Amino acid sequence: METATEQPAPRVEIEQLTKVHYFLELTHGIGLTLGMLILWSLEVVRNGYFHLLDRMNLKPRRNMRASAFPPGRPKKRKQLRA
Repeated sequence: METATEQPAPRVEIEQLTKVHYFLELTHGIGLTLGMLILWSLEVVRNGYFHLLDRMNLKPRRNMRASAFPPGRPKKRKQLRA
């Protein structure tokens, strides 16, 4: 017993882009491509720099442990009364 009915597939209508929208889409794509190209080139330079530091076997200047908090006493803050 099948109770499900088949529904017809919706018709797909493709709208033609206007010249303005076409050039907007084109410049958007070119902008994204150039942005990614800049990021990738900076990543290549960064990787090369760190690879060079690894090859030179440079050690950190200090042997201090890193801390998220600055040295000294913390500032006292006023408590707000509710």
